[in-house]
Amino acid sequence: MPRRGLILHTRTHWLLLGLALLCSLVLFMYLLECAPQTDGNASLPGVVGENYGKEYYQALLQEQEEHYQTRATSLKRQIAQLKQELQEMSEKMRSLQERRNVGANGIGYQSNKEQAPSDLLEFLHSQIDKAEVSIGAKLPSEYGVIPFESFTLMKVFQLEMGLTRHPEEKPVRKDKRDELVEVIEAGLEVINNPDEDDEQEDEEGPLGEKLIFNENDFVEGYYRTERDKGTQYELFFKKADLTEYRHVTLFRPFGPLMKVKSEMIDITRSIINIIVPLAERTEAFVQFMQNFRDVCIHQDKKIHLTVVYFGKEGLSKVKSILESVTSESNFHNYTLVSLNEEFNRGRGLNVGARAWDKGEVLMFFCDVDIYFSAEFLNSCRLNAEPGSQKGFWLLARFWLWNDLSVSFRFPDHWWI
Repeated sequence: MPRRGLILHTRTHWLLLGLALLCSLVLFMYLLECAPQTDGNASLPGVVGENYGKEYYQALLQEQEEHYQTRATSLKRQIAQLKQELQEMSEKMRSLQERRNVGANGIGYQSNKEQAPSDLLEFLHSQIDKAEVSIGAKLPSEYGVIPFESFTLMKVFQLEMGLTRHPEEKPVRKDKRDELVEVIEAGLEVINNPDEDDEQEDEEGPLGEKLIFNENDFVEGYYRTERDKGTQYELFFKKADLTEYRHVTLFRPFGPLMKVKSEMIDITRSIINIIVPLAERTEAFVQFMQNFRDVCIHQDKKIHLTVVYFGKEGLSKVKSILESVTSESNFHNYTLVSLNEEFNRGRGLNVGARAWDKGEVLMFFCDVDIYFSAEFLNSCRLNAEPGSQKGFWLLARFWLWNDLSVSFRFPDHWWI
C-alpha cells in the first residue's frame, strides 16, 4: 500500500512539471508572434547609418547657424535705429530746454531770459494748481499727510529716519545738496528781484542802498514731494539787524522751479501759549522749568505758560517751583489749572487751551520731557498764523533730552 501511494505521487509530480513546460513554450511562441517587425537596413537616430548620417547633422547645424546670424543682424539694426531716435530726442529736449521760460514764472540764473512755449507753462501751472501748495486736500486720516523735512545750509533733518536713528544728515549727499543749493539761490533771486505782485517792499540798508540778501541770511527751509505733482519748498530769510523775515514759496512740478509767493512776516507781536499736561513728575518739571527760564523768559520774552496738573500729590511742589521762578525772574505770565482726575493728555490739552481768554494766540502743545530753543519758537511763529485756517500749520521740531531731532508740518486743512 505505501509503495502504490509513492508511485502515484511521483506521476503527479511529473505531470505538473510537464504542464509548466508546456505553458512556458506557449508563452514564448506568443511573444515571438507579437514582436514588431524591424527593418534590418535602418539605423537608429544618433547612430551612423544610411538615413541619419554625418551629412544630415552638418546640414542641420548649418541651418541653425544661419537662423541665429539673421536674428543677430536684425537686432543690431534695431539697436542702431533706437540709438538714432534717442539722439534725435535728446536734441529736441536740449532745444526745448534752451527755449524754456526763465522769466517771471520760472527761476533761472542766466542774463538772457527767453519766453517758454505756452503749452509747457500751462502744464506747469496746472501742476501747481492741483498741488497742496495752492489748495488743501481732504485726507481720510493723519496717515495720509505728506510730512515736510527741514534743512539748513549744512544739515538736512529727515523725518523718515524716525527716532531709532539720528535723523540729522551731515554731510548732506551731493545730489540733495545740489538740489537745495539751487532752491536757496532761486529764493534769493526772488527776494533780490521782486515782482510787482510780491507781498513785500524794497528795503534800504543803513546807507540808503538797496538791501541785498545772500545765502548767509538763509534761516531754514522745508520741503516735501507729492509724487504725482512735484516738490514744494518753503524758505525763510532774515537779516541780523531786521525784525521781519522773508518767506518764499517755490514749487518744482517735475520741471523748472516756479515761484508761488513771496511775502514778509513780522513775528515780533506773536505770543506762544505753551500748554503742558502734568501728573506727579515733579523732577522732570524742574528740568523743564530750567530750560523754560533760560529760553522763554531770558531770551524770547513773548511766552505764556499753562500747566494743567492732574491729582493732588506733587501739586504743592509744582506751585512752589512756579512761585520760585516768578520771584527770581519777575515772570507772571503763567496759568496753573488743577484737576482732581486721572491723568489724560488729551483732556489736559483741551482744558489748557480753553483756559486762555486773552484773544488770539499761538498754542504749542508740549510734553514735560521736551527741550526746545529760541530758534524753535521762532520757527513756530513763522509756520503758524493764529486764528486763520489758511495759515494754520503746526510745526513740531523737538530737540529731546537725548539730542534727537524731528520735524514735521501739517498742511492748511488740518486742525488740532
